[in-house]
Amino acid sequence: MPRLSAIWVGALAISLFEVQFSGAQQSSPQPPTTAPALPELPDAPSVYVPLSGHDKFKLFLRRTYSPYTFVTAAAEATWAQMWAQWPDYGGGMPGWGKRFGATLADTESRRFIQTFLLSTLLHQDPRYFRSGKKGLIPRSWYAATRVLVTRDDDGDSTFNTSEFLGTLLTSSLQNAYYPDSDRGFPNTMTRFVGALGSDTTTNIIREFWPDIRCFFRKHEPGNVKKIKSKIPRRIQDAVDPPGAATRCH
Repeated sequence: MPRLSAIWVGALAISLFEVQFSGAQQSSPQPPTTAPALPELPDAPSVYVPLSGHDKFKLFLRRTYSPYTFVTAAAEATWAQMWAQWPDYGGGMPGWGKRFGATLADTESRRFIQTFLLSTLLHQDPRYFRSGKKGLIPRSWYAATRVLVTRDDDGDSTFNTSEFLGTLLTSSLQNAYYPDSDRGFPNTMTRFVGALGSDTTTNIIREFWPDIRCFFRKHEPGNVKKIKSKIPRRIQDAVDPPGAATRCH
């Protein structure tokens, strides 16, 4: 049972970080009326509201200063050091610091280039919109194809140029600060393909995260409820908005 409780506590921690990560996305307006409204979100706006260039910049800043950004960079740096990725960086804290810096630079540069710069210039929406579909396969397919398809500022579907150009430019920029052994065209293309694959996985998680959160909320053990009761109400409402329980089936 201690191991099971640890899993639930971990899920609670993920939920708290998810507030920072997805607050600017999942709380944003839902798809336009051309897509069926989600039955579990009856209060969601039915009309697409585009983001201005200023809004996209604020979205970039929000993600930039999110605690999730730094926690994720630290976790990825630790993982990279455990598996001797970027061996030229060496070991110990100096090596970990270099990996942390490289990982953080990857994240921040891509968010600026893709989330703000390219999406503004190309008039594309950098947000992820959950589908109105039902069923595991249709929703998974929808989420996976969002690396190819996005919405323009008019709410219409269009090729996700900002995703592809942003990923390619960031993968190329990494040649400026990665170790010499990880530079060059072949390594750049490997990173490019890997980043697209990572984004596909992230989109699938975004699509199903509210369902996962509902599952944990409905089945959380008593000791986790006690932990949640000690969390400030403001944070609880951000993780589980008032009335959210009624949207879980």
